[in-house]
Amino acid sequence: MDALSEALGKSDPNIVKEQIIKYVPVEAQKVLAASGVRDEHVFPLPVVIETKPSLVGYFRLLLGIPQKSFYKGKTGMGAVRSMEETGLASPKQQRRISEFCEAMARPLAELVKQVPNITSKDIAELPLLTYGAQLQGSNNTAIGKKAMQDVFIAVSEVMGDHIVKQEPDKLTVRNAAGRSVSISLAHDPDLAIDEQVGNKTHRKIAIEVKGGTDISNAHNRAGEAEKSHLKAKSRGYPEYWTIISKSGLDMETLKRESQTTNHWFDIVEVLARKGVDWDDFRQHLAGVVGIPLKN
Repeated sequence: MDALSEALGKSDPNIVKEQIIKYVPVEAQKVLAASGVRDEHVFPLPVVIETKPSLVGYFRLLLGIPQKSFYKGKTGMGAVRSMEETGLASPKQQRRISEFCEAMARPLAELVKQVPNITSKDIAELPLLTYGAQLQGSNNTAIGKKAMQDVFIAVSEVMGDHIVKQEPDKLTVRNAAGRSVSISLAHDPDLAIDEQVGNKTHRKIAIEVKGGTDISNAHNRAGEAEKSHLKAKSRGYPEYWTIISKSGLDMETLKRESQTTNHWFDIVEVLARKGVDWDDFRQHLAGVVGIPLKN
């Protein structure tokens, strides 16, 4: 709100009034006028966004939409993402600011209608409330990356003396047949296992790692794993594993969320190096790579 007030303070009030008429739906103007809320506090105006491009994020947060879904390809909003993140607008982006304001008008007008007796306090607090969810999303990403690294370490322990080269994000293993097998930290899949046969690379396994343990979000994590597995499938991987917290969950429901997954392993057991799932994971992993498993 401070950033918005600063931008409005630098804007010509006559231009602001003209643009309110152009970009703010009449019904929304009536509701806001009756509530004592300023139109420019709810609806983006070109003159304001041009003055402070990072305010793209303010209006996004008013709608409560996380960055990931707001800027995905189909929305068309990806073109203005860097404006939120850097506070700068390229000449090409400046030409699209009016288009952004027009696109935001309808959903923001719906917001105005749906909030009963909307007040200035509502407008001031909405971005803060939704920003908390955005921070949680960032935290979940950090948890996921840490889990991937920890699983990668567990995998390296299973490979043991068969590792011929170890890099921060890749293990090269020599299997019992004398072939080179690579185990790589990547994205879609998180872990990829490939075997070199002559001059050809044979895709072996795509592994998704989901580090969160909250039950309420487990089905979303399984759904994300499914999306990644489908991408891996398009790249030629024939088998798909998902490492996820299974505690307190109905596996049949999880399996419906990710029908592509061939094997499920509990992440708590894998990271603890003990339990039925850990033993099962070790055996499957050694079998795929083609090495004898140490007791």
